[in-house]
Amino acid sequence: MVQPFLYETRIRFVDTDASGRIHYTSLFKFFEAAETELFRLFDISYTGGTFNFPRVHAECDIKLPLLHDDLIEIEVCLTKLGASSMRFDFNARKEGQVAATGAVVMVCMDRKTQRAIAIPEELRSRFAKILVPGDEQSE
Repeated sequence: MVQPFLYETRIRFVDTDASGRIHYTSLFKFFEAAETELFRLFDISYTGGTFNFPRVHAECDIKLPLLHDDLIEIEVCLTKLGASSMRFDFNARKEGQVAATGAVVMVCMDRKTQRAIAIPEELRSRFAKILVPGDEQSE
């Protein structure tokens, strides 16, 4: 997969604040929904198994107002794939303009020890298929 994954949705009323704009925390829910659909496409699950992927870093910049019922398209890109961690970058577009950007870094963690472990090779090969070309692998 060489192009970013795209996920389309609308801003729900429950995700807005008293100013009528999206509440900043809601963007992370939309980013995660897009990421979940990307994972589904490659048969990657957050649940089951002996490991999981907690977020260890999250960021978001809101560049344009996002209001109730605005249609947005979220672009998801895996930009870094390390031995035990990975970074996903997000662009939320409204009417073709970048309205918000964000990123999360996840670490593959052993459920029992709660320590970082190497991403299992079977999953690494799936993630490698969605790594944006030209970006270097890193840790």
